Parts: sequence; C-alpha cells; structure tokens
Amino acid sequence: MEWKNFLKNRLWTNNSSLVQLLGLCPVLAMTTNVVNAIGLGIATTFILIFTSGIISIFKYIIPKNIRIPIFMLIISSIVTCIEMILHAYQFNLYKSLGVFIPLIVTNCIVIGRAEAIAYKSSILVSVLDGLFIGLGSTFAMFFIGSIREILGHGTFLFGINKIFNVLGNNYFFNILNKNTTIILAISPPGGFLILGFLIAFKNYLDKNKIKNKKKCLKCISLKCQEQHKIYE
Repeated sequence: MEWKNFLKNRLWTNNSSLVQLLGLCPVLAMTTNVVNAIGLGIATTFILIFTSGIISIFKYIIPKNIRIPIFMLIISSIVTCIEMILHAYQFNLYKSLGVFIPLIVTNCIVIGRAEAIAYKSSILVSVLDGLFIGLGSTFAMFFIGSIREILGHGTFLFGINKIFNVLGNNYFFNILNKNTTIILAISPPGGFLILGFLIAFKNYLDKNKIKNKKKCLKCISLKCQEQHKIYE
C-alpha cells in the first residue's frame, strides 16, 4: 500500500506539472508537438534519476551549509553529459530541443527533488522518486503536446524518427485537415489555455472521486445501522 501511494503521489496527486506547476517554461515551450514533449520528458527523467541517485550516495559527505551549490554542480554535470549523448546519437532531437536541454539545470523540479528527497532518503527511494516524478512530468507534457499538435498542426507523432532513427519521415498520423487546424493551440496563449483545461479536468476527476467515496461510506454506514436495528 505504501508503494502504491508512493507511485500515485508522484504520478497523479502531486504531479510536478499539473499540481506543483514547476518547470512550466519548458513544458509550455516544447509541447507544440508530441515528439519534442517526449524527448524533453525523457531527458528530464534521466537527469532526475542520476541526480537523485548521486546526491543520495554522497549525502553524508555533502556539507549542509553549501549543499545547494554542490547540487547545482552535480545537476549541471549530468545535464552536460545528457546533452553530449543527444548531440552524438540523436542529433535531430538535439536540434529540436535546442537551448531547453541546458536549461534543465535551472528546472525547479530537479533542484526541488534533490533538496526534498535525495538529500534525506535512501538511494532506492531517491532513484524511484526521480523516475516517477520525471514520468509524471513526461505524461503531462505528452497530453499537452498531443492536444496542441492535433489542434494546431492536424498531425500526431510527426517527427517520431527523431527519437526512433529506424523510422522514416512518413511515420505519423494525419488527424485533421490543414484548413481546419487552430493556430491558437500552438501559440503561447494556447499552451496556457490547454494546460489550464487539463488542470481543471484533473481537479474535476479528483473531486468526483472524493464525492463518490463519501457516498460509498454513507451507504455502508446506513447498511450497518439497518443491520444493527434488525439484530436488536
């Protein structure tokens, strides 16, 4: 049950993009299509995993008074390594993500998890925290990117060959005709609007679940009272 709550908390209840609203600059800037959203999400996830793991390993020898500069040094080193790997093996994706890869160094999600979890927890908990926080952000970017790409470009998974080199340029779906697309969806205001609608939809689902749970508890309570009266 604890692990179930652990996963639910990071993927849904306290989603870094839809609840904590951290790192919104790359979330809104790179979600004009799905491929860029997935690419940035995966890169951020790997950085979270390695950063959290390394900080957890060395937490006992990192001085408390200067921990933040050391965290930044570790994060910037890992970001540089990820950037070089993308440059070497996924150059097209590297060009698409551009400056937002090195900007992960300043992402509030990474430094926040390092301070809140990695510096105080075991290696396993820190690594899993980084993994699922990253996946939660990736899922959020995927949904935002899907809506914006379909409405704004009329396509889905356009440019997937940037992630999977074996695929060609034609491996994508045409959902809408170009004449029926909505330019607002791929503009910055459109990104904010779609993010707001997703947050509202999530809040609706959460409130509806709580409401149904209260109804179930009320029904159970009434049944118990009826049974008690029968026995009397």
